[in-house]
Amino acid sequence: MKRIFLYFFATVFTILSAHAGEIELRGTFQGENLYVKNPFASSGVGFCVYEVTVNGQTTTDEINSSAFEIDLSVFQFAIGQAINVGIKFKDDCEPKVLNPEVLNPRATFVIENMAINNDQLTWSTSKESGSLPFIVEQYRWNKWVKVGEVDGKGSIASNSYSATIRNHSGENKFRIKQVDYRNKPRYSEELKNTSAKPEVTYGPNKIVDNIAFSAATLYEIYDEYGGIVFKGYGSDVNITGIEKGRYYINYDNKMERFTKK
Repeated sequence: MKRIFLYFFATVFTILSAHAGEIELRGTFQGENLYVKNPFASSGVGFCVYEVTVNGQTTTDEINSSAFEIDLSVFQFAIGQAINVGIKFKDDCEPKVLNPEVLNPRATFVIENMAINNDQLTWSTSKESGSLPFIVEQYRWNKWVKVGEVDGKGSIASNSYSATIRNHSGENKFRIKQVDYRNKPRYSEELKNTSAKPEVTYGPNKIVDNIAFSAATLYEIYDEYGGIVFKGYGSDVNITGIEKGRYYINYDNKMERFTKK
């Protein structure tokens, strides 16, 4: 038997054999139905598809036509519930699922609560419609910077999460983001937090081989053309291997420039 598996956000696998085939789609229910283009069988008698199953149950959809709909609403699935659709077809023909993307999870979360406690950001959500990663972003250096990632649980009921963060001196801003298959991000509101940490400094301005910060900090170092040279977290950076010249450095909540001698 030829079987075609469609795993969303994963790889497509094909297992070949000589007789017939099955397309298997795995995803989550998002409130929409599937549509299938169904050619004639190679024998000229009847159509290609001969059976459709949803989570192991044979559907009652009318499949004896050149195109048909797989009605998922009759199963009364909850949004975000896991679905496995099997489409069995005859030898020497192959149907086509026109909209398999409707089984992909979507960014629909609602933030119920969000708080900062020392170096922990915690939040709770509802109305998730499938498992997607949550991206934690912090506003630093006039831009939003990714500082963490947590796998989403995908339940429409209440879900709780936490992530370790690093506050810089002064006012901090954080937000949560998800991006689904439509590449359209969904954001939480911004959460502000004022840190009592002292400002970080470094020196000297003209540097030979090492940048020493007064405390551990996130940092980015760019060349004059905007190319990233170093980025990370720590209290010093060894820059022995880079060429002499001017560079830009982002650290703590500051953006400055230095010269490598």
